[in-house]
Amino acid sequence: LLASCAAENITVVYGVEGGTISVNCSYDPQQQWWREKSWCRQVEQSRCQHVVSARSFWLPFPRSRKSTTSISDNVHDGVLTVTMRQLRKEDAGLYQCRTHFLGDTKSLRKVQVEVLRAVLETQVPEEPRAVQSISSSSLEVDFTVLYILAGFLVVKFTVAVLICIVGISRRDRGREQNPSLHGQQVLPFTAGLGHDGIGPLWESAA
Repeated sequence: LLASCAAENITVVYGVEGGTISVNCSYDPQQQWWREKSWCRQVEQSRCQHVVSARSFWLPFPRSRKSTTSISDNVHDGVLTVTMRQLRKEDAGLYQCRTHFLGDTKSLRKVQVEVLRAVLETQVPEEPRAVQSISSSSLEVDFTVLYILAGFLVVKFTVAVLICIVGISRRDRGREQNPSLHGQQVLPFTAGLGHDGIGPLWESAA
């Protein structure tokens, strides 16, 4: 993350603890490609503590690394790149990209490095996930019980309907086999006197 302080011409770079930041410092490649470049930390108003230097063009081996800070110089494009890895809170402060030649020092860029506290992303969502899993499992159990009850009621209703259908069909079949019962009514047995004495009395209704 970058931000600029226009009043003091300072660029603010934000990093996270344990993370990495890179800063680019531009210069004129035609006039300054041969000058030595360095990255230093401002400890006082007039004192900048050296951190790391880029390889000078006349040196066969680079001097480009110190602990977790590295620097590279692209002389063709005129870009000096500083990389700070494994950031700590103590790394926060004001830095400078500078060029040197025979005691002449020029500042290319001033950078304020701010290191933010790292936030563990895995700790925050854990509780909502657990609550979500518990609620979903309870809903599944409730729906399962409802399905079982509904199925049981449907089975009972179906059996009752079948019993009614079978009873009605048997009654209709019995009426078809005994058609005489439709036109004859049996009266209850009563005692009465006939011409020949006491005996049963039957009446038929047409």
